[in-house]
Amino acid sequence: MDLATTSTEYVHVSVTATSGGDPVNLTTPPRLAFLTSRSNPADGDWRTGEWSSGAARLLVGPDGGAIELAPGTYWTWATWEAGAETPVYRAGRIRVY
Repeated sequence: MDLATTSTEYVHVSVTATSGGDPVNLTTPPRLAFLTSRSNPADGDWRTGEWSSGAARLLVGPDGGAIELAPGTYWTWATWEAGAETPVYRAGRIRVY
């Protein structure tokens, strides 16, 4: 995904959560992080997002976004609670220009 520094828009991460092959109802909000390195996110890196049609999403940008990103390339991370599990996934990269 490419994103202008002046743009405010949702970043979406597709999520599939199953237990024994059956879908898990995800009710706890997802958390997303944007890092310039491949390192795992620290507690302070996470921002609380929301669910939308099977995707975790977070509003990013200068006009009311949960985080504003400077120009650069960021690794996108997502985590959520799924029953007894709390998966953490590196979900791709965003280029901010």
